[in-house]
Amino acid sequence: MSQAVGVKVDRLDAIRSHLYANGFSTIQALADAIGASLATVRRDLQILEQEGAIDRVHGGARIAEGSSVEVAFQEREKRHLSAKRAIATTAYDLLHPRTAIFLDAGTTVLQLARLVRINPMPLRIFTNGLTVAQEFLNIPNLEVVLLGGQLRSENASLVGPQAEAMLETLWFDQLFLGASAISSDGAIYSVDSAEASLNRRMLARSANRFVLADSSKFGTTATYKVAPLDTAKVITDSGLSRHWREELVNFGVNATIADLRAKE
Repeated sequence: MSQAVGVKVDRLDAIRSHLYANGFSTIQALADAIGASLATVRRDLQILEQEGAIDRVHGGARIAEGSSVEVAFQEREKRHLSAKRAIATTAYDLLHPRTAIFLDAGTTVLQLARLVRINPMPLRIFTNGLTVAQEFLNIPNLEVVLLGGQLRSENASLVGPQAEAMLETLWFDQLFLGASAISSDGAIYSVDSAEASLNRRMLARSANRFVLADSSKFGTTATYKVAPLDTAKVITDSGLSRHWREELVNFGVNATIADLRAKE
């Protein structure tokens, strides 16, 4: 790799990191942050947009919503945090003591795990999420089981044949599943094929299924289909558009809308 190419790659990485940390940024702010000219930043943004990593908006850019390029887990966790907490609060009220539940590795489900940590009840909790499992260290009245499998660093999750085989021996009273995207065809999508396959097995092994998805996920796309949305009940936030509220009815989806004002 030539020195010029290396500098360009470093610049693109710096732009991604800045947008991950700060959300929308103007071209001027990006230029100041990475020490490049406005013309150079514009060219770099064009490259990142073509890769699907960012969305260009008037006067600046932001990380692409619903793209196949995943943001690092720690950064995604911070996005739409009020909505995720409102959804988690609604989901927590659905829990029943002394039942078996599965919590997937999504960032909205992580907020539910944190509520369980703060207000524990007797539960058998199964998860494929390392970050989710860590929430329950030294918490009384919880029996916690972490699936085995291949580590997927992008989502701090365990996936693959071993995880799926373990699911075949289990049955859950409730599943709480996140979603990378909910497309206009009324289906749940994931950015990763192994994650999508494992999600399908979770749905098949659960009596009561809940998808926890903030309103920004609706109308977005990802590569791998998980399942039709009507295979589960949906918990989302009050930022959901009127169009998508009507679409959920059209798709026959049982949906609960968590009030964002309760978290403001």
